[in-house]
Amino acid sequence: MNKTIIITGTSSGIGFVLAEYFGKKGHKVYGLSRKFTESTYFQSIPTDITDNDAVQKAISEILRTETKIDVLINNAGMGMVGAVEDSSKEDILKLFNLNLVGAVQMMSAVMPKMRENKFGQIINVSSIGSEMGLPFRGFYSASKSALDKVTEAMRYEVYPWNINVCSLHLGDIKTNIAENRVRTKVSEPYKNVFDKVYALMNSHVGEGTEPLEVAEYVDALLSKNKWKAHYYFGKFGQKIGVPLKWILPQRTYENLMKKYNKLA
Repeated sequence: MNKTIIITGTSSGIGFVLAEYFGKKGHKVYGLSRKFTESTYFQSIPTDITDNDAVQKAISEILRTETKIDVLINNAGMGMVGAVEDSSKEDILKLFNLNLVGAVQMMSAVMPKMRENKFGQIINVSSIGSEMGLPFRGFYSASKSALDKVTEAMRYEVYPWNINVCSLHLGDIKTNIAENRVRTKVSEPYKNVFDKVYALMNSHVGEGTEPLEVAEYVDALLSKNKWKAHYYFGKFGQKIGVPLKWILPQRTYENLMKKYNKLA
């Protein structure tokens, strides 16, 4: 059955690949991002999802021609790197406004139609890094962790209407995310170690999983009737960090993370 699918952050990277993938499969796909994106396979609607008026306008435009919204994929987001100490209030709020508030505004906008049709699937794209505080990515981890908790709460609230919600925790995916990260000023005490971690971070992205594999994974997920709250997709070396966080003593886990990030 062809579905009506809304995906945010479709101007590039994972969002663009997802939108084209599902468009090629015959689904009606709407891509929301700040700039118009040319594609044969999905309809682009320029939308700043941090602006609730713009979100409501975009959903109203979609519903002028569609009788249902089956799927929302909250993919839009940004990274942020730098020491906790060096992070400004403005940068922190900018990050949370997109990664958390924008996603919530999108969910709130599609819920009335999903509730009316007694069906909906919402995927909030999160990160494996949301399960632990990553060095020099503390606020990114925190923003995605906050989205995870909202996702968990929402699952209780919407299940009477046959609406599934989950967090999809991604590892490093080969995209241009490094170009769009908020990068705080790095003060002198942190500079040497930050430079090492930042170089490693970018190399992991360069060696990451192809976005098309994410699209295939999401496609399989959408075919399931019942969802777990959390799904983890990425290379084994990154996914294994999650169960290890649950079972290892904190000090042991921190030592492993220091080695992985070349801090020790």
